[in-house]
Amino acid sequence: MKTNISLKHINTLAIPAIIAGISEPILSLTDAAIVGHMPKHATESLAAVGVVTAFLSMLIWVLGQSRSAISSIISQYLGANKLDDVKNLPAQAIAIILLISIVVCGLTYPFCSAIFKLYNASGLLLDYSVSYYKIRVIGLPFTLYTFAVFGVFRGLQNTYYPMLIAITGSFINIILDIILVYGINGIFMPLNLKGAAIASVIAQILMAVLSTHFLLKKTEISLNFSRSINKEIPRFLNMIGHLIIRTLALNTALYFATRFAAGYGNEYIAAYTIAINLWFFAAFAVDGYSSAGNILSGKLFGAKNYSLLVQLSNQLIKYALIVGLAMGGFGALIYKFIGGVFTNDPLVLETFYEFFWIVLVMQPFCALAFVFDGIFKGLGKMKDLRNVLLLATIFVFLPVIFITDYYDWKLNGVFTAFTLWMIARGLPLVIKFRKQFLPLVQNH
Repeated sequence: MKTNISLKHINTLAIPAIIAGISEPILSLTDAAIVGHMPKHATESLAAVGVVTAFLSMLIWVLGQSRSAISSIISQYLGANKLDDVKNLPAQAIAIILLISIVVCGLTYPFCSAIFKLYNASGLLLDYSVSYYKIRVIGLPFTLYTFAVFGVFRGLQNTYYPMLIAITGSFINIILDIILVYGINGIFMPLNLKGAAIASVIAQILMAVLSTHFLLKKTEISLNFSRSINKEIPRFLNMIGHLIIRTLALNTALYFATRFAAGYGNEYIAAYTIAINLWFFAAFAVDGYSSAGNILSGKLFGAKNYSLLVQLSNQLIKYALIVGLAMGGFGALIYKFIGGVFTNDPLVLETFYEFFWIVLVMQPFCALAFVFDGIFKGLGKMKDLRNVLLLATIFVFLPVIFITDYYDWKLNGVFTAFTLWMIARGLPLVIKFRKQFLPLVQNH
């Protein structure tokens, strides 16, 4: 059966994936928006959300790569009409990821104060970061489990159920955030920053429960653990290995960005928190087309339909640039409004408005990079993704952020480094893809 790559079909995959993808940044954005308006220590609390989000995002992105690996393998087997061969893979892959996540939680929990000192957190900011993290980290295994199940759905060319799960989790998180952070007069006292963390954890647990329900009721995939190890487990682990190294390079960039921002002062790390969470939100929004690339490229590659694969890449480049430009343009239209959503602190707002334009300018470059990330993940070419990100981080991001810090560009320098880094991530993937697959199309 011919794979449909029309705009309508791509959007049926991409739009639900966009909604599902923004669930995690919505948790942090909601925390940031509500915490940033607390009557007491709002700036320090907002800064703490930024520090913890940077570290938690690192853990989620490193360990959450199972989603891409599972999706790639399942979609390729679906394209080759051999899905029965990998039906016991998801349960085994999920078990591996959960075991690793529990170990990570156990290792980071007692040392989180030392970890956040590495981010230049001190005093009240450090205290708030530690208390917020010790609650938020409880939700990590549930988030990684949900990510892995989403990978199964993606491999099966289904982004609808992940969307339903994400919408429900985000809605519950927002409601609980408001109730737990501010309290209910006459019923219970405000929990402030801890309330935001508790709300996020409850939402993450709910999403894991819903993921299990839809996987078992709506697919033929079982979560029964088979003693017979699936033949694709070694390839799954190999993919995970490449993606973990890649993600460590990615989080090296995020670490230095957060560390420099925290070192400039509380108003800088608070402004950085707003901007980085908005960037994550935009990234996950564009990730819907990246997910469509992941889902469809894996199936086409499994079916060896290289002509349609190249057509798909051309269409996704166009859609990604349109979405990126639209995101940047919309941000420009509501430039002043955005900051006020997150804080009333005039120093934080002044700092934010000085550099946020760079975040808007970088959106088309981000879109292009994210879409080709998705295509390469669908193809299972994790080694290429690893190499490109390592080189971009070592030879572009790190030199730029240190040079701009030397010249006192502060957050302008941080986001200039991010922009050049995204360009260095995206263009090599476009060139490599076309160099590999255009000759295959011509030969056929």
